[in-house]
Amino acid sequence: MDTNNLILDVTGLKKYFPIQSSFLRRTIGYIRAVDDVSLFIRHGETLGLVGESGCGKTTLGRCVLRAIEPTDGEIIFQNAKGQPVKVNELNFGQLREIRREMQMIFQDPYSSLNPRMIVQNIVAEPLICNKMMHGRALKERVKELMSLVGLDPRHLERYPHAFSGGQRQRVGIARALATNPRFIVCDEAVSALDVSVQAQIINLLQELQTKLNLSYLFISHDLSVIQHISDRVGVMYVGKMVEVAASRELFRKPMHPYSEALLSAKPVPDPRVKYDRIILGGEVANPAKPPSGCYFHPRCRYAKSVCQTDAPAFGEVAPGRFVACHFAEELDLRGVYVR
Repeated sequence: MDTNNLILDVTGLKKYFPIQSSFLRRTIGYIRAVDDVSLFIRHGETLGLVGESGCGKTTLGRCVLRAIEPTDGEIIFQNAKGQPVKVNELNFGQLREIRREMQMIFQDPYSSLNPRMIVQNIVAEPLICNKMMHGRALKERVKELMSLVGLDPRHLERYPHAFSGGQRQRVGIARALATNPRFIVCDEAVSALDVSVQAQIINLLQELQTKLNLSYLFISHDLSVIQHISDRVGVMYVGKMVEVAASRELFRKPMHPYSEALLSAKPVPDPRVKYDRIILGGEVANPAKPPSGCYFHPRCRYAKSVCQTDAPAFGEVAPGRFVACHFAEELDLRGVYVR
C-alpha cells in the first residue's frame, strides 16, 4: 500500500457509548458502536460503506470528522500541504482549521437546513464562520457554488421550504463545498430522495469529484448505489469491518459470509435469472453484549468451533482484499452478476 497516496488512514478506531443505570447514573456497560475499525482512502477515491441499519456506519463517519469524539484509535488526514495530521489529537482551534478540508453531506435535506435562513445565508455560513470571505467576494462565491451544483443563483433569497427534496440536497452539497474541502463524508446522501432524483445527485457527486479532485466516504445501505459510485467497498457488521475490497471484486466474489448474505438481497434486474436469497437465522448481535469469537458466528452457516471462541483478525488475504474470517480463503461464496 502506497501511504503517500492516502488522504485518510484510520487505525483501530473505537466508539463506545456508556450505558448508565437509571438510579445512581453509574456506568454499567458500553455499546460498542464502532469496534476496532481500520480503513484507508486514497486521493480522488470513493470508499463505499455498507451494512445493516445500526451497524455503526454513521457513527464511524462522524468519528472520522470528530463530529463526535472517538473512544480510541488513530485518524491521520493528509492536509493540503501534504502533511499528515493526527485528527484525534487536535485541539479545538486546530480542529476548526482542518475541518475546512473535511466536510459532511447529511442524510435528510429537510432537517439539515435551517428553515429560518435563506439559501444565500445557509451556503455562506461556513465561509463566514471560518472568516474566509466577506462582502462582495462572499456573494460571488455563493453564486458560483449554486451554479456548480446546478441551481439558479436567482433563487438565493428563497427559504428551504420553497425547494424540492433534490434541490435541498444540492443546497447541502453547495454548503459542504463552500470551504474548498478535499474529503467529504456522504452520510446516506441520497436515501431520502426519489430514485430518479437519486441518480441526478449521484451523477452530480461524481462530476464534482472529477472536477474538484474530491475523495468520498460514501455511507449507504443501498447496494445498487454503492456498486455504482464506489471504487472500493467496506462491509460493516455490529461495529466491525468484516470485508474491504475493490467494488467489482466484492460484488463478483465476496469472501466473508455476511457479505455473501448481504449481496443476495440485491435484486437482479433480469427476469430470466433465478437467484435465491440467503435468509440469515437468529438475531443481529447485541453491540452492548456481543458474542464471543466472531460476532457473526451465531448466524453463519459456515461457522465452526473456532469461530465461537477466537475472534478472526482483519487482515489482507489478497492484494487489496481485507477480510475478517477464519476461512476466507477456503470458502467458495457467491456474488452477484457484474457487467
